Amino acid sequence: MPGLVSCLGHLIVTGIIILFSDLVKSEIWTNEVSDVQFGELGSRVTLACGGSHGGSPVEWRFNGSSVPTWQTHEGLLALLNTTHSMEGNYSCHDERGTLLQSIKLRLGHPPHFVNVSCQMPNHMKIYCSWVQIKTTHLPTIYRTSYSVRWRGAEPCEQQHIGVNECTITDPPFWSYSKVLVNITQINPLGSNSTIIQIDTHELLKPDPPKDVRVLPLEGQPTQLLVRWSCPSSWPAESTSTFPLTFQLHYRPIGSNLWSTLETEENTSLKIMDALEGHTHQIQIRAQDALINHSQWSEWSHVVEARPWIEPWEEPTEEPDFSYPFDNLSSLVRTTGKSPDALHSNGSLGLLVLLGLFAAVMVAVLLTIIVLLWVRQRKEDNVKKQELTSMVKMKSIPI
Repeated sequence: MPGLVSCLGHLIVTGIIILFSDLVKSEIWTNEVSDVQFGELGSRVTLACGGSHGGSPVEWRFNGSSVPTWQTHEGLLALLNTTHSMEGNYSCHDERGTLLQSIKLRLGHPPHFVNVSCQMPNHMKIYCSWVQIKTTHLPTIYRTSYSVRWRGAEPCEQQHIGVNECTITDPPFWSYSKVLVNITQINPLGSNSTIIQIDTHELLKPDPPKDVRVLPLEGQPTQLLVRWSCPSSWPAESTSTFPLTFQLHYRPIGSNLWSTLETEENTSLKIMDALEGHTHQIQIRAQDALINHSQWSEWSHVVEARPWIEPWEEPTEEPDFSYPFDNLSSLVRTTGKSPDALHSNGSLGLLVLLGLFAAVMVAVLLTIIVLLWVRQRKEDNVKKQELTSMVKMKSIPI
């Protein structure tokens, strides 16, 4: 029974909103521009000449050109199966060509349902936005409201005209989680309401944590310290009342497997098992700690960092590779040898190397000659043995 009463209450609220919308529509669209007439695309539209008297003949013109008489009857102009090409300026004239009335015709569609989506980044605000499912091609306004059980409709505040967004401030988060959001679309051809029901507990989804920083720890090649801040949309004064749970995941670059850590209320975590010498990717997300069936936030931007690496030991003094060419004379005096003597020593060394090379080549050549001589001797011995055997065979009597 309470459910039936609740449904009837919502229907009554919706009816009041639609009735109010119709009154507003007639006030806006009829008083804004008196010479504008609106019609529905694809339908029959009739234009009346307000300045004609009785059945006096009237001439209709469209953008300055005469309209065929078969479309007019007793001062009325009938347009069948209207299209966008029929939009424009219509005027009616008497027999003398005097202008009686000018009408601007605009064609479009009646209001249709809209797609509504809502986000709840904290307990105090619900942000709703919507887009038209079917474009009406006509000036449109929206009336936005919300309601909960046993309470009447309250406005969903629109901050900026022409932007399809509204804000619900201080929704009844704990008393009753179900909220009805009503978006009523109004244009000159009518009005239509889209009503959705949202569950604030399931809708709650914090924004991602911000200012994520990853620091290597000196002397710890497998550890990383991760720090972050709560999202700006989550009021700092409410973190004690509405704490957040944070989940951190990380992996070395190139790996498909993520490791996960969690913490409640803290805004820092230490990774103890980072892969030594490898750069890691780190992300963090948040969830309301008191309502575990609320939504996790999106992951924060990827931050890359590498654990501490032991620095290389650098030499204390750099060797001097410069050669004191300008002090060559002192070098000569110190050694006690003239440049000609140094030159002769270099030539002598070259001759020694050439002599050694020649000796090696002679030794190799002699070795080859000896090997060939030994091989020839063996072949000669084999031939002698074969001849001896043949002679003996011939001497044996048959």
